[in-house]
Amino acid sequence: MSQKDRLFLSGYFGRDVLSLSDFGLDWGNYTATARWNHLFSDRLFSNTSVIFSNYDYQFGIGVTGFDFKVKAAIDDINVKQDFTFFPNAQNTIKFGLNFISHTFQPTSLDAGESSSFKDSKTEQRFAWEGGAYVQNDWKISDRFGLQYGVRYSFFDYHGKGTAYTFDENGVKTSEKVYKNGESIRFYGGFEPRLGLKFQIDESSAIKGGVSRNIQFMHLLSNATTASPTDLWVPSSNNVKPQIVDQVSLGYFRNFSDNMFEGSFETYYKSLQNQIDYRNGADLTFNAAYEGALTYGKGIAYGVEFFLKKKKGRLTGWVGYTLARSLRKFEAINKGDFYPAKQDRIHDLSIVAIYKLRPKLTVSATWVFNTGDAATFPGGKYTVAGVQTPYYTERNGYRFPNYHRLDLGVTLLGKQHKTFESSWNFSIFNAYARQNAYSITFRENEDDRSQTEAVQTTLFSIIPAVTYNFKFM
Repeated sequence: MSQKDRLFLSGYFGRDVLSLSDFGLDWGNYTATARWNHLFSDRLFSNTSVIFSNYDYQFGIGVTGFDFKVKAAIDDINVKQDFTFFPNAQNTIKFGLNFISHTFQPTSLDAGESSSFKDSKTEQRFAWEGGAYVQNDWKISDRFGLQYGVRYSFFDYHGKGTAYTFDENGVKTSEKVYKNGESIRFYGGFEPRLGLKFQIDESSAIKGGVSRNIQFMHLLSNATTASPTDLWVPSSNNVKPQIVDQVSLGYFRNFSDNMFEGSFETYYKSLQNQIDYRNGADLTFNAAYEGALTYGKGIAYGVEFFLKKKKGRLTGWVGYTLARSLRKFEAINKGDFYPAKQDRIHDLSIVAIYKLRPKLTVSATWVFNTGDAATFPGGKYTVAGVQTPYYTERNGYRFPNYHRLDLGVTLLGKQHKTFESSWNFSIFNAYARQNAYSITFRENEDDRSQTEAVQTTLFSIIPAVTYNFKFM
């Protein structure tokens, strides 16, 4: 390769394994990337990337008579071509295209020898996704800048496989088998965006923007609290792409001779074609899971505050977000808005970094956020001597608030011309906060007419030692 070409290779593999009594959870992902950077001239260069990624998870129950293991996965092959062009000092034009091949394995169930369940496997699902974009950063004057652009995205849900059609009540009305590569449903749309920046003076600016984003991938989340049964599923002949329209406005300022920077930003999002499961739906073992879905809309809005100290021996930042994320479905909660699973009203982080010596740094991070919205039973009833939980409103309850403190010490090694390294010693959750991972309900052993909540906590204090190195 010439001096105008560079080749970058990278990879990552990570896996987590969790075991709690008769329950086990195993999930992870790996990815590999090859990127070729080519310089055509002083005003034009390109990046060509090929990316492969896999994500999969499995969880199992080992209780006699109910032992099983559930698996799900998604594989992606992504090819990207991006260009950056500098026609003059006032404009920077970016354009390109990409193509992704998706392979989904929604769920499969492997039943144990003593299990009352039967082996079950949903068909693999396939899709092609891609798009092309162009964007210009235009410096109109010393004070005013404009960023504008548009992207066209498409998604082709295709065979090989069986496609089911459902009516508005979730009843299957037909099914059809498609050949390999045969299109089942094609979606396409434009995603425009516009951003404005006005420099008030040397230290402050106002920024605003409007944009539309189309999302063809959907995450189905179980609103109960114990089972990690989130599923990634594609848009299909039944499931439409999600559309998000966003407006934002913010004020940004540097002060005290650029020692501090601060910002205040507010946003509002309108969400179309949101999906959730119907009351009593079974998403995990249902090959025709789309019949268990219902469709609606959502809104999200909030304000974000940020303050950062950039100079001196003591640096760090404080970030706070006050936000809501709500959903509205005619088939859920009598058609009223309710909190989405990811609705966090308060989100606060405080980070402090202090340089004791040129090569020795200590740090502390404290985080706090409102507990996740969840669906807990509001009561119970007894039928034939069997107690059954009674659920009222969707996501009408919350986990306890989450907070923890992390501490760290970083020691830089001796720096060489071609090599540098560092040691990091850290403590996760330094004051041993018992944050809830799950909350389940059971009969009280002393009084079976009473039901008690049981909280499961994963981690207490976790020390760690990390060695980092980098070739220059």
